[in-house]
Amino acid sequence: MRFGVLVFAAAAAGVLAAEGGNANQNSLKPLDSHLFHSLNKISPPIVLPDQTRALYTTSRYDPEKNKSFSFLSLLDTVSGESTQLTPEMEGERISSPMWLNENTAGYVFKGALYQHNLQPNINGTLFYNTTVGISSATYRAATGQLFFLADVYSDGNINSVAGYKEKEKNRTDSAQVFDNLWARHWNKWMTPVKANLFSVKVPLAENGGLGQAAREVNLMQGLAPSVDPLLRWEAEGYAVSNDGQHAAYVVRSPSPDLSWSTNVDIYLVPCNGSGQPELLTEAYKGAASNPVFSADGSALAWLQMETPGYESDIRRIFVRNITTGQTHSVARDWDLSPHFMIWSADSSVLYTLVQSRGDSKVVTVNVLTGARAELTGSGYIASIARLGTDRLLAVYTNTTATHDIYTIDVNSVGAPMRRLTQANREKLHDVYLGEAEDFWFAGARNEQVHGWMVRPHGFNASQKYPLALLIHGGPQQASGHAFSYAQWNPNMYASAGFVTVQINFHGSPGYGQNFTDSIRQQWGGLPYEDLMKGVDHVIATYGFIDAQRLVALGGSFGGYMANWLNANTDRFSALVAHDGEFNLISGYYSTDELWFAEHDIGGVPFTANGRPNYERFNPERLAAKFKTPTLFVHGASDFRLSLEQSLAPWTLLRRRGIPARLVYFENEDHWINHAGNSVRWYSEVLGWISQWTTSPPAPSHG
Repeated sequence: MRFGVLVFAAAAAGVLAAEGGNANQNSLKPLDSHLFHSLNKISPPIVLPDQTRALYTTSRYDPEKNKSFSFLSLLDTVSGESTQLTPEMEGERISSPMWLNENTAGYVFKGALYQHNLQPNINGTLFYNTTVGISSATYRAATGQLFFLADVYSDGNINSVAGYKEKEKNRTDSAQVFDNLWARHWNKWMTPVKANLFSVKVPLAENGGLGQAAREVNLMQGLAPSVDPLLRWEAEGYAVSNDGQHAAYVVRSPSPDLSWSTNVDIYLVPCNGSGQPELLTEAYKGAASNPVFSADGSALAWLQMETPGYESDIRRIFVRNITTGQTHSVARDWDLSPHFMIWSADSSVLYTLVQSRGDSKVVTVNVLTGARAELTGSGYIASIARLGTDRLLAVYTNTTATHDIYTIDVNSVGAPMRRLTQANREKLHDVYLGEAEDFWFAGARNEQVHGWMVRPHGFNASQKYPLALLIHGGPQQASGHAFSYAQWNPNMYASAGFVTVQINFHGSPGYGQNFTDSIRQQWGGLPYEDLMKGVDHVIATYGFIDAQRLVALGGSFGGYMANWLNANTDRFSALVAHDGEFNLISGYYSTDELWFAEHDIGGVPFTANGRPNYERFNPERLAAKFKTPTLFVHGASDFRLSLEQSLAPWTLLRRRGIPARLVYFENEDHWINHAGNSVRWYSEVLGWISQWTTSPPAPSHG
């Protein structure tokens, strides 16, 4: 598959890389659910050391067949041409694209590593396989080492996994016994099986064939034994130096306070397993993340939260000299929180990704002085990779453009980005994708709050339209100027005929850490006030919104807020609460991560000081005031907010004779992960909000 090259003027000119049609919008088709779910999704590119080529994967879902497909592609970063390397693979997505040498690619499929000779549309051949599946793999050609994560039992040995599983199969009972929290996390019950980081020498044979693999080395074997086999060390991420000499991995200390501690550490270890892991983050009890080695391997940088128990603390940049062991913190005067970074070729600068006012920007940070400069403007940079000494290879998106690969000139702030791929040009050329129109208003505390609006398909200024308020989760997350493939894409609601509004209320990142922190003990306070004032603002500002046809939708914290709206206002015709919280007290006792409630709500509900904090903004306390028809959605394996948090308010409304519906997914967790379920999700949600706002568009008098 080959694509041409487009030049895209990003930041300075403020031009958007729109993928939807440019014709009169009345001649464009709406974005329907089947088309939306069939869109191509591309992965972050992996650059060849010669900097002229990159690998990436493309995946898609076929709603008619209810099957998913993926394939590997080669991108020429000079010409912008993409060549499809593998046929479409059905089922599990191709992952971990990598370079085995300059003429051989690698990728993981169904737990095994394959090699590919870069010829178009052929299958790869097996390069490395184990008795257990591998994931998150990378390769260092200089040393012939493969690194990967694999699930193992307490002995940390890949080769003994089959024996343990056979013993489990022959058990005469199914009891699971827990003495410590966690008993379950996210969507799984705790078991002795944990992901460990391994290295193994698998040199590429001279003829490009399969090399002879040595014995796998578990790079986490030197960690202290755990007192509870269910709470063992588990790798949450890792990085390897370019020369293959050192690895740094991210782990959560397996102590009995796991569920109320955010202590996540980074260890440094020799890749050959010859030395003990060295703890780099002992001084801090917050979460560490994103370790990344400098190009020459002499330094390691990572992101560090310093406040214990606060999962949305600001991330500080730390840099460690590998030789001397000296560590220093960079850019401590920065009031924004980077979430990803890579090094420049000369190791003098870190290229970071940071949320800022609804955008995700590339910001350079000098590792000595902390001086910063923004390289990009509006839109959302989803990933970056270094391309030579003066460019970055980035995945960029905005509200009207799906994710594609671009190049960024790092020597020219605000210079045009060059577009290299057009993953969905053919699918979206005649489809309406509305632009995000930003607005600001005086919210809670009379502080400026940011939001944006997308106009409905077939928009006519002389008519009035219903409004859909999309409420983000977190709550310390933010809506962004990005094309979402999940449940909260504003254009899906705009194509259904709604003016779609998103508001980054108090608590959202990207507006300074004080703004993020302000939501503590204010769940039903500042955000609620922001949302009400935001809706007032758009109704007063835009005369085409019908104030009698308003709906609000949200997931997680947004689902909590839908319940809080139900108890505090009757201005909405209908609500949708996806995996939301109804009872803050029972929610505390059944959630997996206690630190979140203890920090955000304040304390614990079983003390005299903590109980009032949970009652203050508890929707269940105001159950008698619920009056709005509501659709509840929940996944059976959601252990962040258990099923009862939707069953309870649904029962409340049904018992009181108020219209309510429960949509239950037995194979989902806090998110909708299966494409077929996502199709049904949109069908139920759009049907529900349309049902309660159906009427011909009223003439506009604004």
